[in-house]
Amino acid sequence: MTPIDQAVASHGWWLASRASGIVALVLVTVSVAIGLMMAGKLARRPGMPRVFTAVHEQTALAGLLAIAVHGITLIGDPWLNPGANGVLVPFTMDYRPVWTGLGTIAGVLALVLGLSFYARKNLGTRLWRKAHRATILVYFLAIAHTLGAGTDASTVWMRWWLIATTPPIVALFIYRVISPRLGSNGQNRQAAPVPGPGAVHGGETR
Repeated sequence: MTPIDQAVASHGWWLASRASGIVALVLVTVSVAIGLMMAGKLARRPGMPRVFTAVHEQTALAGLLAIAVHGITLIGDPWLNPGANGVLVPFTMDYRPVWTGLGTIAGVLALVLGLSFYARKNLGTRLWRKAHRATILVYFLAIAHTLGAGTDASTVWMRWWLIATTPPIVALFIYRVISPRLGSNGQNRQAAPVPGPGAVHGGETR
C-alpha cells in the first residue's frame, strides 16, 4: 500500500464525515431560513411561495441525507472509533462528549421533525404545527455542535459563514415570534387570534 493509499484509508472516513457535516449545516441553514421567511409571511410575491416551498422541502430532505452520511461515515473513522453507540447515543462519545452529544440530539430531532411532515395527517395539523416549532432548535444545536466539536470551527471561512447567516436567522426567528402580536401600525393585537408557526410547507400557515 502506497503512502497515499494509507493516508486515504486513515483519513478518508474523517474527511467524508467532515465534508458531509459542512453540507448538512449549509442545507439546514437554508431550509430553516426559508421556513422562517414563509412562516413570517415574508414571501408574498406571486409565485414565490411555491418556489420557496419546493426549495425548503428539498433542502430539508437533502439536509437529512447529509446528516445521515455525517454520522455513518464518522463510525468508520479509525481515530475516533466512536462505534454506533457513540454516534447514536448522546454524550457517550469520548471526543468532546458534550458537543458531539448536542450534534446527536440535533440529528435525531431533525430526522423526527423532517419525517413528521409525511405523517401530519395522522398527527393532526395542529399538533404537527406545534411540534414543527422545534425546528429552530435543530439549527441552534447544529451551530453549538459545529463550534464545540467541528474541526473547521476556527477557520476564517467558517467564522464568516456563521457571522453572515446566524444574525439573519435570529432576526427572522424573533420577527416570527412577535409579528402575530403586532398590527401593521406596530400596535399590540392580542385580541386577535394568533396563528402558530404553522407548516412552512405549502407556502401558508396551516
